[in-house]
Order: sequence, then C-alpha cells, then structure tokens
Amino acid sequence: MREHKWDLIKILLSAIILIFGVVASTLGWFNSTVNIIIFAAAYILAGYEVILESVRNILKGKIFDENFLMSIASIGAFIVGQYGEAVFVMLFFGIGELFEHIAEDRSRKSISAIAQIRPDTARLITESGEVTVSAESINIGDIISVNPGEIIPLDGVIADGASSVNTSAITGESLPVDAAVGDKVYSGCVNLSGVVKIRVTEVFSNSTASKILELIENSNKKKANAERFITRFARYYTPIVVILALIVAVIPSIITKNYSVWIYRALMFLVVSCPCALVVSVPLTYFAGIGGAAKKGILIKGGSAIEALSGAKIIAFDKTGTLTKGDFSVVAVHPEKIDEKTLLMIAAAAEYNSNHPISVSLKAAYGKLPDDIKISSLKEIAGKGVSAQIGEKSVLVGNDKLMSDNSIVFHSCHHSGTIVHVAVDGEYYGHIVISDSLKPQSKSAISTLKASGIKTVMLTGDCEHRALEVADELCIDEFYANLLPEDKIKRVNVYAADNKLAFVGDGINDAPVLASSDVGIAMGALGSDAAIEEADIVIMDDNPEKIVTAKTISKKVSEIVWQNIYFSIGVKMIILILSVLGVCNMWVASFADVGVLVLAVLNSIRAAIK
Repeated sequence: MREHKWDLIKILLSAIILIFGVVASTLGWFNSTVNIIIFAAAYILAGYEVILESVRNILKGKIFDENFLMSIASIGAFIVGQYGEAVFVMLFFGIGELFEHIAEDRSRKSISAIAQIRPDTARLITESGEVTVSAESINIGDIISVNPGEIIPLDGVIADGASSVNTSAITGESLPVDAAVGDKVYSGCVNLSGVVKIRVTEVFSNSTASKILELIENSNKKKANAERFITRFARYYTPIVVILALIVAVIPSIITKNYSVWIYRALMFLVVSCPCALVVSVPLTYFAGIGGAAKKGILIKGGSAIEALSGAKIIAFDKTGTLTKGDFSVVAVHPEKIDEKTLLMIAAAAEYNSNHPISVSLKAAYGKLPDDIKISSLKEIAGKGVSAQIGEKSVLVGNDKLMSDNSIVFHSCHHSGTIVHVAVDGEYYGHIVISDSLKPQSKSAISTLKASGIKTVMLTGDCEHRALEVADELCIDEFYANLLPEDKIKRVNVYAADNKLAFVGDGINDAPVLASSDVGIAMGALGSDAAIEEADIVIMDDNPEKIVTAKTISKKVSEIVWQNIYFSIGVKMIILILSVLGVCNMWVASFADVGVLVLAVLNSIRAAIK
C-alpha cells in the first residue's frame, strides 16, 4: 500500500475539495466563479494523470481507450456546467484504478516472491579455499558449499555432508526432506541444518529455479480464449461506443433542439461504456490464479492451460512415475530349499555389476554382500537375465525365457510384477517378485476426480496383468496396456475427438503425448527439460493430489472470468439504456462504471485465494 500512498492522498484531497465545493455551492457561500475554481481544483487533482495519459496515447495513435473516454466525458460535463459530476467521474475512476493497481501488485508479489528462489552467487570450492562467485560462472562438475539457512543456487548431488532441505519453494511441500551424500538437490530449495558440499550437475541457466522463473515470466504469452475475446472486444467496442455517443448527442439534439440535455446524456453514455472492468479483470483473474497455483507447487504456463483444464472432461494418466512411484522394489520372496535371505543374497550377487532397475532393487533389498563371497564370470543375457559363478556354483537369475532356454523347471507366481527366477547348478531355487508400488495419494486423487464427474483413463506401456491390477485398485474407469508412445497419442486423439482431455505423464517418456493433448500435465518434473517444454502445467513434486488442486483452481478461475464478463456487460447495458432515456445522471453513471470495475477486481482477487 505504501507505493500507492500518493494516489490515496490525491483521491482523499480531491474528495474533500469536491464535498466542500458541493456544500459551498448549495449554501451559496461564494459566487459562481469561485465555485468553478473550487471544482476545477478538485478535477485537476483527481484527473490530471488520466488526461495526460490520454494525450500521450493519442500521440501514439491509441485514441480509443478508457482514459480517452473518461477525459472527453468529464471535460464535456464540465463544459455543460455539471462541475460536481465531472469531478465525481474522475474521482471514482481514480478509485477504480487504485483498486486495480493494488490487486495487480498483490498478484505480482505472489509471483515475484518466487524470483527470490534463485541466488545470483555461489561459494565455489577451489584449491585455495572457498570463493564467492557469480552463479552463472559455475560449471558442471564444480563443487559448491551451502551453509544452513542458505538457498541452494544450482542443481547438483551432495558430495559431502548431510542436511534437511526445505523444498516448499519448488514443490509446495511444507515438510523438510532429508538429504545425504549421493542425493540430488535442486536450486531454490533451502538448506536447513548442516553444511553441504554439492557437485553441480546443471549450469545456472538450466537449473530448476531458472526454468521455473522462465516458465512463470512467459505464462502471460499463452492467452485463453476469454482473454483474446476481451482484446478483440475492446478493439472494436470502444470506437463503436464513441460513434453511438455522437449519434445520441447530434440526432436527438437536431430533432428536439434541446442540445444540452442530449450532449449530457451522450457524455453519460461514454462514462458508462468504458470497458475497463473487462479489460482489467479478465487478465488479472488469470494472473491471480497462476500466482495462487505457483504457491502450491503447480506451475501453469498461461490462461489457455487454465481454460483447457477447466473444460477437461477426461483425464488420462500414464502409470509408471505418475500413479506409481517409479522405483522398483522387492515385494515378495518365494524360496525353495533355502531361506528368503539366502535366495536374495544369491540374486543380488549375480546382479552385482548391473545397473538395471531390477538389479538395483535386488541389491537394495538384500543390502551389503558378505566380504567373503566370491563372484566371477558375470554375464548379462539381453532380455533374459544374468549368469554368474558364485563360489563353486553356477547361478542363473532372470525371467521365464532364461529358465526355459536352460531347461529348468520353474514355478509361476500369482503375484503381479516382474518375476525373477533363481537357479543354482541347474536346480530351481525359487523366485523373487519385483514391482512398482502405488503412490499413497493416487487412490484419493482418482476418487476425488471421479466424484466430480471426471472420466479417468490409464494409458501404460506395462503388461496387461499389472495394468489391470493398478486400474482395479484405483477404480480407474478404463485402461489400455502394452502401449508405445505413438499408441498413446492415437488413444488420446480418439478421446479428444469428443471431449477435452488432460494427459498426466512423467514429463520425459511421455513428452510427445503431453504435447498432443488439450492440456499436458507433467508430474514430478524437477529438472526435466521435456516437462518444462512440452507440458502446459508442471507439478513440481510427484503428488497426484495436486492434479485435483490444479483442476479446482482452473475451474474457479474460469468461473470468475465469466462472472466478470457477464456481470460487467449486463450492468453496462442496463445503465447505458437508462442514461440515454435520462433516468440516471452522471453521478449514477460514474458510480455504476467504477463500481463494476471495483467489484470485478475484488472478484478477480479471489482467484489467488484458496
């Protein structure tokens, strides 16, 4: 409010002088010349900036804007002797402008606060010690130091130390996350407890914080249909209104010879017709909605994305990394002749040199291998598994095909997931089930969407059996399995032919589908170039419930936009008719115009409020 202090003082002084002038003229304290001077002082104080802006715009070739309408209407009112009404028009227009600027600043601050997540400097560790340098000069592979309470300036991996990290500026998650050596950390997050040294993995311009800021700064470039409608509307509406006002002023005056009455009504017509409520409130609503969503870790690229998601009747999901965690883990161990721990140890040892996700999950399930175990002759068999020599025994670890190729009788498993069989010296030792578990929020997200009338669909490249299990557990309406990216696009296009569709993917593998959907939502997209570029909405953590939040925000914003459009046009049409008929005066016309603006702006602010 401090930055608007002069505007507020100017409005208050003008209002005081106006009230004094009305009282003085009513009680006859001064002659008409003094009364005119008093009203002129109030008018100049309230409206000089509007008149100057109107002149500047005329010199630039932009004649028909709200400043022009207010200037010509108020000056005309002053000329025909309606001094108090002329001041009132400018005074209320100034009040409307003040409300508009306060609302814009409030929304802008919610956005600009995010700009603080990207420090401009970093402490680089060199051979001679720590040196504070520009974050832009840091290269991939450099080591930087971050103290407790500082914002992490660049994406990287912790090379030394451990800490708790506040990720709320990026993900909207309020709870801190523990991070130790080997864990990824992202720019914009706050280091809370310990000193950490970070090996940089992304340059400054490509860091997570930089990409978030770029996304927000460009969000106003993708305008919704409602915004484009208002732009076109104002372009043609204003000159038409001026022409109609001239007709109201000239033709009835010629017929009735009552020039002052019809010129006055034409001036009221101009005041009421000012489209500022529409021109201001619609983009302000989208801006407020984008700012409110950003606080919750949901980045929306523009009004078009809000509009598309609001109208979406179908939401299609990828499975892995979207509804499931995307990290494989051992869910069952079924040994034969040996115990579970020994079976896990044999499998983990055979997978010792592999970085395949299945291998990683086996090694994580068992833990550190015994020091005395001897592993040799490790060999990866593409698409089947691995073979190894563990001590004196020959081991095979892999799928059904590997067992069949080696004539080993194996047992099927009723569990869904990836089945890893283990055979030792040609004898079957059992199998291990590895699966990708559901995210804890997936079920509630799907349930809430369905309750609101949204059709849910799952499109996955996983096998039919696993897809069926996930779809049944989450109560998803329809699912399609064994899909390649091009198959997903075809399926999306089939659905989108009848209804608007939102597709939710992990932002990397599903980039083509995200780009081809009515609205693409990238999940868990920290650091993902594909997500930032192709998705319309980026959820900065992997919480599926944020999709419900994004849908709720988009629906609320769209409702507010059309409330403002219908309300503004409706009220103006009524007052325009009344002004031409002479039912209302300039005071009512001005109050109606600015009142509509103020109410529309206040309504727009609701888009940023939960």
